[in-house]
Amino acid sequence: MPNRRTVLQGAVALAVNAGLIGRAAGQAKWTSDPFQLGVASGCPRPDGFVLWTRLAPDPLSADPATPGGMTGGDVPVTYEVATDPAMRNIARHGRARAEAAFAHSVHEQVSGLSPGRDYWYRFTSGGAQSRIGHVRTAPAIGAATERMRFGFVSCSNYEFGYFSAYRHLAAEDPALIIFLGDYIYEHIDPRAHTRRHSDNAEAKTLQGYRNRYAQYRLDPDLQTLHAAAAALATWDDHEVQNDYADQWSQTFDPPEIFLARRATAYQAFYEHMPVQPHLSRPNGPAMRVYDRFAFGDLVAFHLIDGRQYRSREACYAPPDKGRAHAVNGAICPELLQPGRSMLGRMQEAWLFDGLSRSRARWNILAQDVLMTRLRERQGDGSFDVWSDDWNGYPASRTRVLQHIRDSRVANPVVIGGDIHSFWANELKLDFDDARAPVIATELVGTSITSPPGPEEMFRAYVRDNPNVKFFDGRHRGYVCADILPGRMESRFQIVSDVTDPKATRSTLATAVIEDGRAGVSI
Repeated sequence: MPNRRTVLQGAVALAVNAGLIGRAAGQAKWTSDPFQLGVASGCPRPDGFVLWTRLAPDPLSADPATPGGMTGGDVPVTYEVATDPAMRNIARHGRARAEAAFAHSVHEQVSGLSPGRDYWYRFTSGGAQSRIGHVRTAPAIGAATERMRFGFVSCSNYEFGYFSAYRHLAAEDPALIIFLGDYIYEHIDPRAHTRRHSDNAEAKTLQGYRNRYAQYRLDPDLQTLHAAAAALATWDDHEVQNDYADQWSQTFDPPEIFLARRATAYQAFYEHMPVQPHLSRPNGPAMRVYDRFAFGDLVAFHLIDGRQYRSREACYAPPDKGRAHAVNGAICPELLQPGRSMLGRMQEAWLFDGLSRSRARWNILAQDVLMTRLRERQGDGSFDVWSDDWNGYPASRTRVLQHIRDSRVANPVVIGGDIHSFWANELKLDFDDARAPVIATELVGTSITSPPGPEEMFRAYVRDNPNVKFFDGRHRGYVCADILPGRMESRFQIVSDVTDPKATRSTLATAVIEDGRAGVSI
């Protein structure tokens, strides 16, 4: 039987002199590979998953009228799902649509498959054939499940390095990859010298965002990861604009102007992610990404949107408070207002209901930013907190932790990214009381490539926050977690050098959480 990893790395079949581009294009032939952006799967359920690709024979087309080098209407694309990597035993096949309205992307919801098993898939259009991807269905709801491996990643700035961390995570054979935000970066960073964004301009238009995603999707390591396992994806800020909150822009744009920009950014996100078309198809500046996924009786993933519905940042005001900043309740009373929310009323109710109903042994809250209290000592001895993460929404954090405590949620673990460093934290209702019970555990992964903040500054902050049990900001990488009935083991994996496309991998630390006992040991 062929080695799956070898199959996944096989060459894409080119389609010179092949097939119709689509009904609207008459008898035009493919003159270059339409599957240059690769393939992906996502949102695994016991009976199926979403399959994704995007037809783009000219991925970085400069003409807004021809995204990806495509013109005309919808294009038929066939898909095959097999039980073997050689694609001999076809379990499902059918015809999907590459939708012109969404840059000829495909989002095909496949169902009717067996739970808890491996499948392989590919696409064909007019004789052109994609690479082969791999995906695993979730175990049946409530089925006894002894083990599950997943990885989580965030903050992949193309300009600062190569995505070797993605390649190494793919090699660990996870059942699931969770993207926790900053999948792309919308801006240009003058500090970066390793690679450049193709248009050398900040993404603000639909074409700008599309081409930014296309450039990232052309990266071979990112393609390898997407072809290796199913993905779940939420976003942070750089998918739209740094430090934005709902309709409030970092640059104080009028809400109607900023929401128009957000609509284009959300559409480009949809066009490039293996999300569910019935749930996540964008409607102007609105697009739902939060959802819930169960893996047998072992684990439930509660995927959260921490940007679209949040209250504006505390003390948001010109001229210099459009971006995240350090605040405290003494000089910014808005920070402590009880009605402020990170999640919004509807998503918060959805989360609380799902946590209350969950019968999984482990419950993972997958979201974008640091949740634990992080006090930042100032020169006068006072403490500020950062306004852009959960520290800027303390009442909202308290409501989440109170609900977890009162509902007796089994083994709650919060995972996040954004801060470009590794963290292992204890979450409490009263962070000032050393004897207060630990309500949940938090694990935060470092960035794929994005540069860290000042190491010594953060280490000084950590000394004033005993709820932080581990911190390291020196390395780039990802987190790979194994969940078993009795424990969750998470390896903080680091790469040797993000400026080296052949970077090696090693383990920095392993965080262990025991069943029935909140808290973490390193």
